[in-house]
Amino acid sequence: MKEKLKQIRNKAESELKLITTKPELLNAKSKIIGKKSELNSLMKNIKDVAPEDRREFGQLINETKNYLQDLIDKRTIFIDELIYKEQVASSRIDLTMPGRKTVQGGLHPLTKTWREVEDTFLSMGFEIADGYDVEDEFHNFDALNTPKDHPSRNLADTFYVGDDLLLRTQTSTVQIRTMENNQPPIRIIAMGRCYRNDKMDASHSPVFHQVEALVVDENISVANLKDTLNIFAKTMFGKNTKSRIRPHFFPFTEPSAEIDISCVNCGGSGCRICKNSGWLEMGGAGMVDPSVLETCGIDPEKYTGYAFGLGIDRIAMLKYNIPDIRVLFENDLRFLKQYR
Repeated sequence: MKEKLKQIRNKAESELKLITTKPELLNAKSKIIGKKSELNSLMKNIKDVAPEDRREFGQLINETKNYLQDLIDKRTIFIDELIYKEQVASSRIDLTMPGRKTVQGGLHPLTKTWREVEDTFLSMGFEIADGYDVEDEFHNFDALNTPKDHPSRNLADTFYVGDDLLLRTQTSTVQIRTMENNQPPIRIIAMGRCYRNDKMDASHSPVFHQVEALVVDENISVANLKDTLNIFAKTMFGKNTKSRIRPHFFPFTEPSAEIDISCVNCGGSGCRICKNSGWLEMGGAGMVDPSVLETCGIDPEKYTGYAFGLGIDRIAMLKYNIPDIRVLFENDLRFLKQYR
């Protein structure tokens, strides 16, 4: 019996020395001390041993099993060390190799334009006011002199989210809330997303970005409005850019006007972009209607003001020569990499 156990130990030692991987070790462990191993077969024969020899027989088998388990544990540690060394060697950095080229990110053209618009107005003494994307009808329509039967109130033009709640169609709502909570002098810009039920095409989007300016103080006139627009146009598009206003109608301003700038592509000589007119439409403007001031608790006999709204998406398209508004929202990396 002792000779048999010695043979099992010697055979296990020889086999384990050749093993270098975990799967091989698991197979060897099953073969050496598993249920179908020679050692386990000897343990099953203990019932055939004479009663006076069973104690010694069991002790020899247990000693052999413990010895074999110790061999397997040591080989496990050895293989773990091999695996660790291989991992270290494979992850070692060769300092003589050239470095990998890193890709530098950049701001989205809309973000760049947004920040430039902010900086331009801040340099002129404006403050930034924030508002809500979800508004009530009073602040979006009623306070801005929009009649109950005006087409812009229809579901075909406005996204309603409740009986009296909607996604704001203009950032003018921020102007109303600012005038409700502050007395003149007021000099603010409101920037943010607006929502209108428009079909997506090259020049329209149901979600767009707008900046609106509001100035309310004593002795504010159209001349102040024109001067601000002119400074803004030259700062954003170059010192040779001109601006003009044309008569128009908006419910919340009187008089009202459309804002144009000289074509940034042809300089005013006429081209495809400006449809040979030399001018590009930018947004709406006007003197704040006295009834709007009165609704907000401001004395229209003492104070006057002007307001205008511009599309930030439109400004970005002109600055970066982008022909289709849809590419601003598609997140195509091939397009965005051009503006890093």
